Amino acid sequence: MTDTSQLSLPLLRASQAQKHVTMNDALMRLDGLTQLVIVSRGVALPPGTGTDGTVYAIPPGAVNAWAGHEGELAIRANGGWVFALPKAGWRGFILDEGVHAVHDGAAWRAGAATLAPSGAGMSFGVAQIDHVLTAGATSATAILIPSGAVLFGVTARVTAAITGSLSSWQLGNAGAPDRFGSGLGLEEGSWARGVLSAPTAYYEPSGLLLTATGGSFSGGTVRIAAHYAELALPLA
Repeated sequence: MTDTSQLSLPLLRASQAQKHVTMNDALMRLDGLTQLVIVSRGVALPPGTGTDGTVYAIPPGAVNAWAGHEGELAIRANGGWVFALPKAGWRGFILDEGVHAVHDGAAWRAGAATLAPSGAGMSFGVAQIDHVLTAGATSATAILIPSGAVLFGVTARVTAAITGSLSSWQLGNAGAPDRFGSGLGLEEGSWARGVLSAPTAYYEPSGLLLTATGGSFSGGTVRIAAHYAELALPLA
């Protein structure tokens, strides 16, 4: 046995020369995999520079130093890379997506809270956009809530002051323009936290609607986040 069974850390051999090389390699792997933070799972080209201990989940189509390591974790070490193969049940945080993830034995499941051997499970997600307001009495966002999601609520923050002839605004969707808040402020930093009394299933991809009260919008930016759960089907 040359490596440990869980983290594939290299083991020292009896009477081995240059023991520090093997030991340092094991420590670099351990440093990257403990409290696992994955910078991204969508980068196929290895970055030319980086801090030792930085970790990437290698996607299909990876090139250069990552070629042939698809599905593995790449850990930056001494200007190069060492690799580890994740196993079912490993957990990490995907930094550029802002979500915890669980490995199902084949891929990372973002937001997974439960995971059956069949692949069925429940995951939680947050979809966020910076919505630039269009002129008029209402301003519709891009698609934010995915199909099949169970929505718990929506939060928002004004990141650039809302301008126009309005006195306040509402956040909701078609048919319920104030579902997630009304009488909302116009100044930068104003916020909304709309929690549904009963989680609501959305069977079609949906956006949100901002409605001006007492006038109309002329500009401004609102950062909006939809908080939801999704169910994963069992594998065939």
